[in-house]
Amino acid sequence: MTRLFQTNELRKVQPLDGSWDFTAVQDEELKLEELVYSYKLTVPGCWEMHPDFLTYRGRGAYRKRVTIKNKTSLRFVFKGVSHTARVFFDGVLLAEHYNAYTAFDAIARDVEPGEHELVVVADNSFGEFSALHVPNDYYTYGGINRSAAMEEIKDLYLERIAFSPIWENGEWKAHIKAIVRHLQSEKQDYRICVELGGKEYELGELHAEAECTTSLSGTFTFPEAEAWSPEKPVLYALKVVLSVGEAKIDDLIERVGFRVVTTEGGKIQLNGKDIVFKGVNRHEDHPMVGSAIPHQLMAVDADLISNMGCNSVRTSHYPNDELFLDLCDERGILVWEENHARGLSLDQMQNPNFRWQCEQVNREMVEQHFNHPSIVIWAILNECASHTLEGREMYKEQLEQIRELDASRPLTFASHHRENELCFDLADIVSFNLYPGWYGDEDPGELCDLARGWADANGGLGKPMIMSEFGGDGYYGHRDASRVRGTEERQADIIEANLSAYTKREFISGMFIWQYCDCRVTEGTDWLITRAGTQNSKGIVDRYRRPKLAYATVQKYFKS
Repeated sequence: MTRLFQTNELRKVQPLDGSWDFTAVQDEELKLEELVYSYKLTVPGCWEMHPDFLTYRGRGAYRKRVTIKNKTSLRFVFKGVSHTARVFFDGVLLAEHYNAYTAFDAIARDVEPGEHELVVVADNSFGEFSALHVPNDYYTYGGINRSAAMEEIKDLYLERIAFSPIWENGEWKAHIKAIVRHLQSEKQDYRICVELGGKEYELGELHAEAECTTSLSGTFTFPEAEAWSPEKPVLYALKVVLSVGEAKIDDLIERVGFRVVTTEGGKIQLNGKDIVFKGVNRHEDHPMVGSAIPHQLMAVDADLISNMGCNSVRTSHYPNDELFLDLCDERGILVWEENHARGLSLDQMQNPNFRWQCEQVNREMVEQHFNHPSIVIWAILNECASHTLEGREMYKEQLEQIRELDASRPLTFASHHRENELCFDLADIVSFNLYPGWYGDEDPGELCDLARGWADANGGLGKPMIMSEFGGDGYYGHRDASRVRGTEERQADIIEANLSAYTKREFISGMFIWQYCDCRVTEGTDWLITRAGTQNSKGIVDRYRRPKLAYATVQKYFKS
């Protein structure tokens, strides 16, 4: 299941989820013809869930045989492969991709009828070639960890849609852009029609050059449209049809919502109304499935998060599976989504692969998740070197890139550099990761006031402010009247003190508790002295989603 709704009516789409052949790849030189597939693994899935690969870090090959009835071109879509992927079709390399948390495709042209072999080689190892996937305070699993599908495509096909809602003169409008990929070596004319709310609109006609990507766009008025909001998350099906002559040859369907996000007067507005984020940071992690969270467990997460009184989620620290974003669209859960980079030092940011790997994940994140109305904030580079001049140049570069891709959403980044932060002037919202009561004995209210002063003095004057991380460890079931560190009682006390302070301050536009659920961390790293059992235990629920005492504390403040 790649989405929670039907994405095509004309284009033939075959899910590839299910059982695949698998083998670990130990030889340095990859020889596909010599691989012996001794295992059956589930896709989507993480190989660490198999008893023989509990801590395996390296390469693994997945094989699937596919049967084609008629000659056609094929587009293989992978929503996530961790964390480097190479895709082979009948032994020929079709595509390579870096990063576990964004989708990519691989195209096979003019495939003859019959049975064919699809092989995906995943690699979750660390090294200089990987600037973003590094040993970290969360675990990088291996495998095809999100859904995959095979599509039959024409030489002209719809690659994606970009829907931008506009509130103007008391009515809803939208700018709609259709991006078309042309595989042929010959020029061809096409036209685009869109359907929304039971009405059809023409985007126009275009003469496509050979082997290129083109687009058509238009702005239309939708006087009967209802706004999307957390209270009433109204969604519309947007269908785009591609025609050549009189023949409809391809289509693409997205779900969209009408809403606008602004930052005025030191606040954040949704559809002109001030909002305050009451949220949690959420990792994609579960002891039974790793990062390959199935829809059923995503729904459990959404239920527990909403039951806490939360209205928002931060996708720490990478773009999330679109299935979860679809759930947020349906349920009216606001989303802060960020690129994949956590806690990197300046030396790590100066890795020669850092810039292009960030550019790629930023572009893929925004283009692929552009149409989700639940996403109201884009963010970058959690706790990286934004306190250095060299780091500032990279922050500036990435924020400008995302703003060029999408000017409709405010931008931010989570900082822990306090008064030494150099990049608040580059963002629309200032955000602080601070842990009073856990990493220090500071008073949460006093520290929050200091943070507002640091922001005002360092480029953030007049900008909304979010407390993007705060919390403390609490080991599930460890309860003691002493309330010492690590007990559920101490964790609840810390959450209580923080929320009591932040909810009283008018200048706070959001609170994101660290974190929703406990998660696995990489073994052998410096922080393990405080990460017993290779777990980050600051979750309000544990890894199995069992609520801790702090759950009721959050309800007390977020439901009031």
